[in-house]
Amino acid sequence: MVDVGGKAETHRVARAEGTITMLPATFDLIASGSHKKGDVLGVARLAAIGGAKRCADLIPLAHPIPLTKVAVVFTTDVATSTVRLEVTAETVGRTGVEMEALTAASVGLLTIYDMCKAVDRGMVISAIRLLEKLGGKSGHWKVAQP
Repeated sequence: MVDVGGKAETHRVARAEGTITMLPATFDLIASGSHKKGDVLGVARLAAIGGAKRCADLIPLAHPIPLTKVAVVFTTDVATSTVRLEVTAETVGRTGVEMEALTAASVGLLTIYDMCKAVDRGMVISAIRLLEKLGGKSGHWKVAQP
């Protein structure tokens, strides 16, 4: 684990995203809230937040950090039967929150897969990536938009 003891505490933010694409019928179950397992996106939101909080337990060299905020936003696209999940994680600390945001996105999408796999085993999770990070000595980084 890298020594971050000498770093200054700063406000740090990271945004990450990912998508899951599925059959139209599966998408309809999620969008209408009629899945027999309940509110898929609500459960996935809680799972994503929990994933961010447990990041250091899952990633061997990640520092446990005190999160001050984890926000999860879903965007649905009926034309492609895709759910996009975006996570914003924040802390005031000596190390960034990129891994927490990426872990949250992954766990949220995996939860959607888990809840819907009985009706659609062919769902595809993709495009998990860091969108932006702010804070610390490296400053502000943002993914280049096409």
